[in-house]
Amino acid sequence: MAASHHLILLVLCLTAAAASAHNITAILDGRSEYTLYNSYLSQTKVCDEINSRSSVTVLVLTNGAMSSLVANLSLADIKNALRLLTLLDYFDEKKLHSIGSSSQLTTSLYQTTGQAAGDMGHVNITDLRGGKVAFASAAPGAKFQSTYTKRVADFPSNLSVLEVSDPITFPGLFGSPSASSANITDLLEKAGCKQFARLIVSSGVVKTYQAAMDKGLTLFAPNDDAFKAKDLPDLSKLTSADLVALLQYHALPQYAPKASLKVASGRIPTLASTGAGKYDLTVASSGDEVSLDTGVDKSRVASTVLDDPPTVILTVDSVLLPHVIFGGAPSPAPAPGPAADVPASAPAPEGSAPAPTPKAAGKKKKKKAKSPSHSPPAPPADSPDLAPADAPDDDAADKVESKKNGAAAAAVSFVASVASAGLAVALLL
Repeated sequence: MAASHHLILLVLCLTAAAASAHNITAILDGRSEYTLYNSYLSQTKVCDEINSRSSVTVLVLTNGAMSSLVANLSLADIKNALRLLTLLDYFDEKKLHSIGSSSQLTTSLYQTTGQAAGDMGHVNITDLRGGKVAFASAAPGAKFQSTYTKRVADFPSNLSVLEVSDPITFPGLFGSPSASSANITDLLEKAGCKQFARLIVSSGVVKTYQAAMDKGLTLFAPNDDAFKAKDLPDLSKLTSADLVALLQYHALPQYAPKASLKVASGRIPTLASTGAGKYDLTVASSGDEVSLDTGVDKSRVASTVLDDPPTVILTVDSVLLPHVIFGGAPSPAPAPGPAADVPASAPAPEGSAPAPTPKAAGKKKKKKAKSPSHSPPAPPADSPDLAPADAPDDDAADKVESKKNGAAAAAVSFVASVASAGLAVALLL
């Protein structure tokens, strides 16, 4: 009997945990008055930030109010406006009106980005006379232009969706750096990624990045300390083709900010990926930490340099070493020196095979495994979403990974079924 009670409690806990998950775009889907708002949640990936929170209040705008907001704004500015409308606490209609004549200051998603000056990422909630509840920024003298209109949906203690009349803004909220006007190399150098900037310029890969920015680009830039690591292979021994593949491996052909990477699963194609799943990355997350696994090494996603949908530039603390090139025992680099000492090979002329370096010529057997045949084709015109590569990989490790993923999916399905049955049993008892 005691065992059955323990089982019921376990099932109820699992059910509660499952209920805490939410999908804001799915909730708003089908509600025609919020079509524009919902569309920008997806375009800016703010939806992923909302879905990763366990207790959140989303202030939504109707199509009319949203149209007024987005006029003449970049996606980066729209993203920050949506973040300011997302409160990191649960407020339903009852809780709003319980504030009384006083005001309450609460944190928004925008405050967590590090872009807010002081407490400008906080939102002031006040219950005005006549039963109206208004919202304003924490800026001194800010006017309460946004008022509560109606309840849209709520999941107690977890997610509340409320309609408001107008956006919450303040002077200085808009004017985020734009990818279209930004110089990638200048941004990288200011972020402490000077060596990576030199490599992408000397190899010509910077042009590949620029061409991908309109459709979607996520760039992982290793910082200068990453190039000084003692166990980093000697990049000067790479052929031009392998160097290009290495640098293309540091980018995804889609917009994937850190919040989106946290919910990604399986293998993710890079700009260097081929149809056989080569040059793919695996993403892992733990709490707020996100790491990239190449099969040779792991690297932590450290900071955001630029976030202007559909382009995002992130720094990483290690050079990403693709298994295709560095799967064997790589030769260590010479004694660490200044980052500028790591040379970059010039790109090979179009249609010609790159000539091996003198050092590479002395190691014929090893260099046969690193022939230009590894050079990936040009990036695909359409970028896939964050999902496992469709084409199978011949490596045994990939087959094991596939079996693990299948087992995990089966386990999740089983837990969901048990949770439903257990909840029914609990209610009958």
